[in-house]
Amino acid sequence: MRELVVLGTASQVPTRTRNHNGYLLHWDGEGLLFDPGEGTQRQMIHAGVSASRITRICLTHVHGDHCFGLPGVLSRMALDGVAHPVHLHYPASGEDVVRALVSLASPGTDLRLHPHGSGGTVAPGLEVRPLHHRVETYGYRLVEPDGRTLLRDRLAAAGITGPDIGRLHREGSLPGVRVEDVSVLRPGQRFALVMDTAPCPGAEELADGADLLVAESTFSDDDADLAARHRHLTAGQAGALAAAGGVGTLVLTHFSSRYGDLAPLAEQARARAGGATVVAAQDLDRIPLPRRRRAWC
Repeated sequence: MRELVVLGTASQVPTRTRNHNGYLLHWDGEGLLFDPGEGTQRQMIHAGVSASRITRICLTHVHGDHCFGLPGVLSRMALDGVAHPVHLHYPASGEDVVRALVSLASPGTDLRLHPHGSGGTVAPGLEVRPLHHRVETYGYRLVEPDGRTLLRDRLAAAGITGPDIGRLHREGSLPGVRVEDVSVLRPGQRFALVMDTAPCPGAEELADGADLLVAESTFSDDDADLAARHRHLTAGQAGALAAAGGVGTLVLTHFSSRYGDLAPLAEQARARAGGATVVAAQDLDRIPLPRRRRAWC
């Protein structure tokens, strides 16, 4: 199962209908929790998702609306007796804040800390890129390796049947037949999360080729001066980011409390998003990963 559960969509100030940030990505056997803001534990109850599913927690930066829910989530995991290791990724400059938050949690979780101080791979398939905010900030990108889809008609024409199909897939070739001859490339899926940032190369790298991009949309285009001053994206800038990266679905979030109606922000993003589908997220939305991109020979 690959699905994004939106636990909160507010920026610095929550509202009656928007909790602070929180995004749980179900990705096969992993559960990646991004930026658990205040109230995330309760939002998980409302969403019907279990803390025991979390295997990694990823902080983009240590502003409170992106991390103050961490002690509660860890405490719940300890209470539930979660036995598997939980990996916590965060910017190295936030070490003191992260350790203070972790110290508030109930003991018992096998928590493993992974600070990072530059862009790169931080776990198998999980990458970070630096963003441009007021403190050290990183976005995250999950990349599935490309694979191959075997085609029945080509297998039959080549006389490959039974256990030989598995051998061909594992070994890459059999006498006279290569796996490339009887298959097509299956592009791996890509997920990216871009939080608090002004437009920057790191955001562009994260968005490139993403099937699902979660991007902050703190301000309307009409308030571009505020966005620039606080180093945030406008809705239109989030749309442009999706278009430049050839994104499949753009999920807007991290909305300023000044906007009650999100429809204008969604329209501003759509106007610049190219072929991307645009969704203005609401708390407790469940958004499946889009269908795989078309395979090619």
